[in-house]
Amino acid sequence: MRILCIGDVVGSIGCNFLRSKLPAFKKTKGVEFVICNAENSADGNGVTPSSAKFLFDSGVDVLTLGNHTFRRKEAYEYIDENLFITRPANFPVKTTPGRGIINVDTGRKIVTVINLMGNLSIDNNLDCPFDSVDKMLEKAESNIIIVDFHAETTSEKRAMGYYLDGKVSALFGTHTHVQTSDVQVLPKGTGYITDVGMTGTIHSVLGVKTEIIIDKFKTKLPQRFDLASGDCKIECAIFDIDDKTGKCTNAESFRIE
Repeated sequence: MRILCIGDVVGSIGCNFLRSKLPAFKKTKGVEFVICNAENSADGNGVTPSSAKFLFDSGVDVLTLGNHTFRRKEAYEYIDENLFITRPANFPVKTTPGRGIINVDTGRKIVTVINLMGNLSIDNNLDCPFDSVDKMLEKAESNIIIVDFHAETTSEKRAMGYYLDGKVSALFGTHTHVQTSDVQVLPKGTGYITDVGMTGTIHSVLGVKTEIIIDKFKTKLPQRFDLASGDCKIECAIFDIDDKTGKCTNAESFRIE
């Protein structure tokens, strides 16, 4: 199975660009299943029912989330009810809407998607992602398992990659919005990239107007984050997964402009 994993979509600009490029890219590359991180898909960050629906209607099969998952209260019920959205599994189970793992029946194969969030350098008090993923793997209904690890540091992502090597089909990192050059198949057959990148405006700081972020760093004062405009990109990776073994046979990253 050929699975496409797309980096953090930033605002309506990123959503619209994804819609303009995804159908043709899927056809050209023979993509069979699409996973996309949507935690910044609403303007101003977070996800809303309308931004999620827009991405689903554009050809995405599963949405993953991250540290901005619950910025929009209007999305809580939608996240809880929609069976094609995952939020980080290490949020408290009893009090958090949604689920950290989904098993999607494609008609040909079940694909399991797990969402995790890192602990290092992100302002959270979540459970250990290593312990959380062990619990999620017990709920997997397929040997094709894809993990979105939404984390800040490269060390935590690399460690998780090797921890899960041979246990999952692929792990793609999200959150930093900068695509790394280390797409690969790890020694035991897990596809891996530290960060798959961003979908949004090229000349920006993580999708936001550059002058706003520069002022924030210089003045140390809060700033309203307005999205940058201009030429856009989709950063993503394709993992080829053997249906019988669940192992990754090839991994490749892309930037679509």
